[in-house]
Amino acid sequence: MSTQRVLVVGLGNMGLSHALAYMRIEGYEIAGLCTRNVEAMELPPALQSAPRFSDYEEALIATKPDVVSINTWSDTHAPYAIRAMEAGAHVFVEKPLADTVEDAQRVVDTAIRTGRKLVIGYILRHHPSWIKFIEIARTLGTPHVFRMNLNQQSSGQAWEAHKRLLQSLSPIVDCGVHYVDVMCQITKAKPVQVHGVGTRLTEDMPAGMYNYGHLHVTFDDGSVGWYEAGWGPMMSETAYFVKDVIGPKGSVSIVMAETVGEIRSDDINAHTKTNQILLHHAALKDDGSFAKADERISTTDEPDHDALCEREQRYLLRAIREDLDLTDHMNDAVRSLRIVLAADEAVRTGRVVSL
Repeated sequence: MSTQRVLVVGLGNMGLSHALAYMRIEGYEIAGLCTRNVEAMELPPALQSAPRFSDYEEALIATKPDVVSINTWSDTHAPYAIRAMEAGAHVFVEKPLADTVEDAQRVVDTAIRTGRKLVIGYILRHHPSWIKFIEIARTLGTPHVFRMNLNQQSSGQAWEAHKRLLQSLSPIVDCGVHYVDVMCQITKAKPVQVHGVGTRLTEDMPAGMYNYGHLHVTFDDGSVGWYEAGWGPMMSETAYFVKDVIGPKGSVSIVMAETVGEIRSDDINAHTKTNQILLHHAALKDDGSFAKADERISTTDEPDHDALCEREQRYLLRAIREDLDLTDHMNDAVRSLRIVLAADEAVRTGRVVSL
């Protein structure tokens, strides 16, 4: 089978992880690396011989890649992805797919028109523990209650990275697409209404932006959910990680088994860790006591962040080689983006948004 030559654009945490994944997977080779100040970067040994570019258009023309991996700031995702597909390349693009629903739909429409594969970086879809969590949640009956958050107490380089993100995205948009996507995978119902609240806990970001937000979404099957996200040195690490789904038959929760203080909320590996899945059964005996004990499912052997990035890129390679139908994958990405952007609109307008 032919080798897919990849142009990796953006070399932050995610871009480097994906670039190294391509190096490990038979079937890919790096055609080039593109990012600002690329010549000054200290790259891992495995990437040091790759051609380097500081201009995207120049890199695209010079390398003529089979795949473009887009790991840049979100406001470039749509134009970069569209340009790559029109140049004949398949695309991997980090979430969110775009800054607006309209631009996200343009990217999907371009993939359909050009026949190129488009995979969006929803890393939790490739995580065996999260896949199991979703499978269990679907057995709990409807309606569902979704309770989720990911607050990050950040300082130093992590806070600097968050401030760069805050130039264009709020936390409930940037992180929220993952967890709203999980909600939508579980319920399969249509989202109908979104509300959001948010506030500025520092002035160290653009006017009109906020570093703490909380969204609420209702679905047409009666399911309801909330997601909370905040970034910054002021954030509490108490209850920063809640992943909980309740249904008529019980509840399922992702439990962080580490004790307080052993793991930090801005640790990128912690954002996908589960450690344990806790399944609670609601059924009662005739005397009113619980019929079944809670079940704890260990997930301590789960893949780390880099291994999950590798799984994403193996999925893209399979999609290319086996001509997988990615229609649902692409439409789901637009749907979750629509919900979090509606929440962002609600924060800014103070009104509930109907979808």
